[in-house]
Parts: sequence; structure tokens; C-alpha cells
Amino acid sequence: MAKTPLILIPGTLCDDRLWGYQRKYLSDIAEVSICEVTKDDSISSLAHSILEKAPEKFALAGLSLGGIISLEIMRLAPERVIKLALLDTNPNPPHPDQIATWERFINMANNGQFLDITIKHLLPILIHPDRRKDETLVSTIIDMAKKIGKDGYINQLKAVMTRSDQRSILSTIACPTIVVVGKEDMVCPVHISEFLTESIPTAKLEIVDYSGHLITLEQSGKVSALLRDWLNS
Repeated sequence: MAKTPLILIPGTLCDDRLWGYQRKYLSDIAEVSICEVTKDDSISSLAHSILEKAPEKFALAGLSLGGIISLEIMRLAPERVIKLALLDTNPNPPHPDQIATWERFINMANNGQFLDITIKHLLPILIHPDRRKDETLVSTIIDMAKKIGKDGYINQLKAVMTRSDQRSILSTIACPTIVVVGKEDMVCPVHISEFLTESIPTAKLEIVDYSGHLITLEQSGKVSALLRDWLNS
């Protein structure tokens, strides 16, 4: 049986390690590719860049920023996506408070405080409280941020700051869809994923216990099993 082409899109300040376990676990049934999302500063440009390199038909999964880009791909080329997975994804337009925070982070990054953003401001809300002393997990998150770098991060912030309201797309999504969220996600709380599920006709919701925002790292086995069932369905 031919493997399913599967495109995985990381979140902000994350590289291919965000999906490392899933790539390994799904490699027997999927031809996995993990996108880089640092070179453009708009959601539309990032989505177009991915589509230019993508197979004609593919399954698509995105986490957070990756989910936002995935929804833009669904707006641009829904006929090319055979299955969709949205992990810890917010379809709403940015809130003024969020924009103010991101502008502050851009100023910090430009003033030599780039790593402080991850270490002091993001880590406390990205992962489950009980995992904050997990040295392996924490070091992976910090190393990913280092690899993305200041310029890549600023591009990502500009992209989310200027993103459009994606709620109107949701009712048009017709492919099999799974919505996955960490039960303790403080960045994209569960009620947002419940809204996604209610708004997408084909969607099924999975809430992952003992996990915050970075569920592919925090509960790698559970999330991988969910994605395997989704691909096989």
C-alpha cells in the first residue's frame, strides 16, 4: 500500500523536533515532511510557500501557528487536502492585548533579550506545570528557539499579528478532521478547540490529559496514536 503524503507544520519558535516522535512513529504509513516556517512574515505567504512544494494531494497537520497556516491552506486549496489535523489551534483574529505583547517581544528580541522571551515569558505557559522541571523537555524547547533565532521569530510574530479571522473558513472544511488540544493548554484553551469542532462539520475532538500547549512533545505517544488512527480512518 502506498504511503500517505503527510505535511506537518510546527508552531512558533519550534523546528522539526516538535514533530520528531510523530515522524518516526508514522513513517511506516506516511511519507512525512516537516515544514520550515521562518522565512515569510505573513500567514498567506507561508501557506503559499508550503503549497508550492507540496504533493498534489496530502494530509495536513499543524500545531498553533502551524494550525493557523493549515487553515489558510484550507482557504487557498481545500481540494488538495485529504485529511486535516488541527492541534492547539486558534482560528480567531489577534486580540489587541496579544498584539501589544508581541510588539513588546519584538522590541525585546531587537534589544538583545531574545532568549529571555522563551525562558522567562513563554515556558511558564507552554507546558504542563508538572513538566517545567523536566530538563530534557525544557532544553529541547530552548534549543528549538535558538535554532529559529531572532529574525525567524520576528517574522512569525508579524505573521500572527496580521492574520485574518479564520472562523469563516471552518464551515467549508469537508475532509476528515481531527482537533487535538492539551487539557491544560493556557495558550489555546480547550474551549477554542471545542469551538473548532462545533464549526467544522467533519471534526472530531480529542482532549489530551496532562498536557499544555506543546502536546506533540509532552504527550508524544498519545498524540502519535491519535494521528495514526486519523490517517488510517
